[in-house]
Amino acid sequence: MDPKLKKLAFAIQQAEETEYLIYTRLSEQCKDKNNAEVLFKIGIEEKVHAKFWQKITGEEVKPDMGRVFRTVWLARLLGLSFVLKLMEKREGTGSKLYDQLAESFPEVKKFSEEEHLHEKELLAMLDEEALQFVGSIVLGLNDALVELTGALAGFTLALSDNKIISLVGLVTGISAAMSMAASDYLSSKAEGNKQAGKSATYTGLAYIITVIALILPFLLLTSKFLALGITLSTAVLIIFLFNYYISIAKDLNFKARFFEMTFISLGVATFSFFVGYLLKRILGVEM
Repeated sequence: MDPKLKKLAFAIQQAEETEYLIYTRLSEQCKDKNNAEVLFKIGIEEKVHAKFWQKITGEEVKPDMGRVFRTVWLARLLGLSFVLKLMEKREGTGSKLYDQLAESFPEVKKFSEEEHLHEKELLAMLDEEALQFVGSIVLGLNDALVELTGALAGFTLALSDNKIISLVGLVTGISAAMSMAASDYLSSKAEGNKQAGKSATYTGLAYIITVIALILPFLLLTSKFLALGITLSTAVLIIFLFNYYISIAKDLNFKARFFEMTFISLGVATFSFFVGYLLKRILGVEM
C-alpha cells in the first residue's frame, strides 16, 4: 500500500474508534431513550467502519481518549445539541474524505452514505430546551450588554469612586433585569405562549449573569478606567462566546452576528462615556 494512503487509513481508523467511544458514552448519559438508541446505533456503525480499516492497515489503533474525554465533558457543560453539531461538521468532512477514497476502496461508498445518514439522524435529535428559548437568552444578553456597558461607561466619567459606580451599576442592572423579565413574560403571555414563565426566566437569568460579569471589575479594582477597560473586554468576550455557541448550535452566521453585537455595544459605550463627561462638566457634579 502507498505510504500516504496507509497513513490516511490509520488516521480514519483512529477517528472511527474514537467516535465509537464518544457516541456510546453520550448515549449512556442521554436522558431521552430514543435519542440514546440513535447515538448507540451510530456508535456501533462507527465500530464497523473501524474494523474495516483495521483489515486494511493490519494493525489495531487506540482511540484518542483525550478527544473522548473533552467531547463528553463538553456535552455536560454546553449541552448535547452543541456537541452533536460540532461532530456533525466533523462527520461532514469525514464523508467527503470517504468519497475521495472510494477510488481505491469501493467499499467505502457505503460508509459515505452512512455518514450522511448520521447527519440527518443527529439533526432530528436537536431539541434541547435551552435552544428553544434562545430568543429569550439573546434578548436578555443583548440588552444587558448594550445598556450596562453604556451605563458603566457613563458612570466612569460622571462618578469618581469604584464602589459608587458598582452600587449604581448593580441597582441599574438588577432593576433592568427584573423589568426585562416582566416585559418578556407579559409579552409572551399576550401571545398565548404557555411557557411564558420559562421564557421570562431565561431572559432574566441571561441579564443578571451578564450584569455580574460586567460589574465585577469595578468591585475588584481601584482604577475605574482599568475596570472599564476590562469590562468592555469582558463584553466582547461574552459576545464572542455566545455567538460562537449559537452559530454552531443553530447554524447561523458567526462573523455577521459577532461584529454587529460588538459594534452596537461598544458604540453605545463610547457615546455614553462622552455623555457622562459632558453632563459632569455642565452640572458641575463631583462624586
